[in-house]
Amino acid sequence: MNHFKFIDLFSGIGGIRLGFESIGGKCVFSSEWDKYAQDTYEANFGKRPQGDITKINPKTIPEHDILLGGFPCQAFSICGNQKGFFDTSGTLFFNIEEILKIKKPYAFMLENVKNLKSHDKGRTFKTILEHLENLGYSVHYTILNSLDFGVPQKRERTIIVGFQQNIAFSFPKPLGIKPDLTKILEKDSDVDKKYFASDVIKKKRMQKVQPNYPSPSIWHENKSGHISALEYSCALRASASYNYLLVNGVRRPTPRELLRLQGFPDTFKIVGSYTQLRKQAGNSVSVPVIKAVAREIKKSILNKKPAKKIAIQQDLWNDELCLTI
Repeated sequence: MNHFKFIDLFSGIGGIRLGFESIGGKCVFSSEWDKYAQDTYEANFGKRPQGDITKINPKTIPEHDILLGGFPCQAFSICGNQKGFFDTSGTLFFNIEEILKIKKPYAFMLENVKNLKSHDKGRTFKTILEHLENLGYSVHYTILNSLDFGVPQKRERTIIVGFQQNIAFSFPKPLGIKPDLTKILEKDSDVDKKYFASDVIKKKRMQKVQPNYPSPSIWHENKSGHISALEYSCALRASASYNYLLVNGVRRPTPRELLRLQGFPDTFKIVGSYTQLRKQAGNSVSVPVIKAVAREIKKSILNKKPAKKIAIQQDLWNDELCLTI
């Protein structure tokens, strides 16, 4: 585990890679179809990801110990069309399945939106689990919130972990600390004027926000026009409008602030336009969450303790608890 190899599928700008490099992993293959995300990835890791995974022969992918993938979530997101496997992006899970079938890595970790578990009344998630288990993997899953891992962003994501052996595994526990927004934000005096909202937008927001809002805060306008001012950001979105989030109701988050809201270090290089960076940050994972999961995966593989024979798990389709033996 001190020299394990992993592949980084649907890599985006490399958030998952950072998490697994932090525990000693070496990336031997990455794939990302978006040109601008490839630019950012290459600037930070020195190698350009290969393109569309559907056009890559799984047999040509290097041998690896762990497969990693934040596969496209738009098909399952409540902010998307929720077509699931009827959407071409939803079928990309089966490309992951094919790679697992051919390359047989010891473990995998997949990331997707919270809504994946409930999409199509749980049938989508049930299909995914069945396919993974039919490949011989012991599968674990949960929902983790970035707020619980030191990141001032409410970002709930489904995490799926699997091993070739039925070994004991536990997802990381919340840190129990309140994320500090002041460590994320830059001083207004240091921010370029182009990030400040117009007087019309600021006035509109001020009229709708609840009095006695916290400071500092990030203001969010939802689809119904309701304004919330919180000591953390709501989930970053790739396709949101420029004024979706406003820092203290007056300006948009800067590129560095957006990356900080996902836990990227300040050494991470910013490449390209603000529009592309907003999209990349919205599509990314929260790095501290992935680091925490990576540490637990490494611990489980090193220990290889047999999993308990009896476990209580959530039945996703009728919301009742069932006993699995």
